[in-house]
Amino acid sequence: MRTVGKIAYWIIALTLVAAILVSLDYKLAKAVLFALIFCPCALALEFLMPKAVKLMDKVYLSLAVLVSATLMILILHHFVWNLITMEDYQLNQKEVPPMLINPVFLGLVMTALSIGDHFLGLWLSKHLKPVSRTITFFSDRRSVTLDRASIAYIESNDTEVRIVTSDGESYRNKTGIGQWENLLGEGFLRIHRSFLVNMELAVLVSSETVVVGDVRLPVSRKYREIVQSHFLEETKSY
Repeated sequence: MRTVGKIAYWIIALTLVAAILVSLDYKLAKAVLFALIFCPCALALEFLMPKAVKLMDKVYLSLAVLVSATLMILILHHFVWNLITMEDYQLNQKEVPPMLINPVFLGLVMTALSIGDHFLGLWLSKHLKPVSRTITFFSDRRSVTLDRASIAYIESNDTEVRIVTSDGESYRNKTGIGQWENLLGEGFLRIHRSFLVNMELAVLVSSETVVVGDVRLPVSRKYREIVQSHFLEETKSY
């Protein structure tokens, strides 16, 4: 069901992008082909941006994605389409609409697509029960399978995360903490840009601190209100 939801989202999203391109005087087939360029670029932003810790890294990543999208649009516009349709390049050459290579327009479209996909993933994780109670990932080049309930918390350390279990075992992994938040779904709460905790094992001891087992973890100002309201709801449910 999660996969179906994701596929439906991208079909609808790319259809809307194609509609914008049709309004720029592109034929439907060409508009759809150009719209497909936005998919890998938006996914690159969504999955790589959380791994860019420093501000300048995020800036460089954004510029790299924008340049890549612009180059793909120019190449597709001037060469590939004419080759596919067997048209004469010299006779059918047409200038690229300025809007289509405008970095602001490209950035807005790709950001909207990536944010929409991110929040859809969070919604699906919250409302759909996980297919499996276990989760498999790679740590130090070996496959590890854990029961989700045994994961105490996830800690992000720059280029990698640390998965800590309730019995004290620790595993390293390269997947970003934002993606772990999507993978683990309901039952896990972000309390800090560097920490994701299992709510069944966590205790809120103050507005700034959560205890998981014997470990005290900080609650950042950004997540403080969300954490407090969540723990309040948990208390009322009992």
